[in-house]
Amino acid sequence: MAHVLIFPDILLYLLDMVGVIACAIAGTLLAQHKGFDISGCILVAMVNAIGGGTLRDMALDRHPLFWMTDLNYVIVITVTSLILQIFFHLYHKIDNALKLFDAIGLAAFSVIGFKIALTQDMAPLIAVMMGVWTAILGGLLRDIICNEIPLVLQREIYITASVAGSVTYLVLQYFGVSAGVNEFIMLFVIFFVRMLALRFDWHLPSIRLVA
Repeated sequence: MAHVLIFPDILLYLLDMVGVIACAIAGTLLAQHKGFDISGCILVAMVNAIGGGTLRDMALDRHPLFWMTDLNYVIVITVTSLILQIFFHLYHKIDNALKLFDAIGLAAFSVIGFKIALTQDMAPLIAVMMGVWTAILGGLLRDIICNEIPLVLQREIYITASVAGSVTYLVLQYFGVSAGVNEFIMLFVIFFVRMLALRFDWHLPSIRLVA
């Protein structure tokens, strides 16, 4: 029974690391395009991969920060960034894989942020917000540092996918679905919505007043 309880946490941690790697790759690629040096690329990768989780923990007053108690985050981000900088000329070959990892990262980060807020006895609305924060704020900070219009503000289906997963969790929780099963369903919903958005080029509409 203990193994059944531990396994979901281990899987979620592994998915978290996949998300961290994907975010480190995305941050390094953008920094390389902007002409940043080695340390600059690593910094952008760090901000992209753990920025959202850091701001979440600060908002929830959780100390020490998660990456200070688990140095695997810092090590994985640094190594990923350095490897990518060495093989930067091959980046175009991983574009499709990066989109897949990005969707996995979005799902994993959303679930982790959402779960942490619930364990802190936050209201459901705050838990949904923390899931979104964890998933998107790192990328938003990355784009600001690199002087880009943040991708998540350009009608991309990021926030919507995260919120859809959180709402699904809350609805199923109301009907008595166990937390472990619910987390996997939430992961799937977010991943599925994001991949559908990429596949069919879905975007949120803009609202403009007609003159």
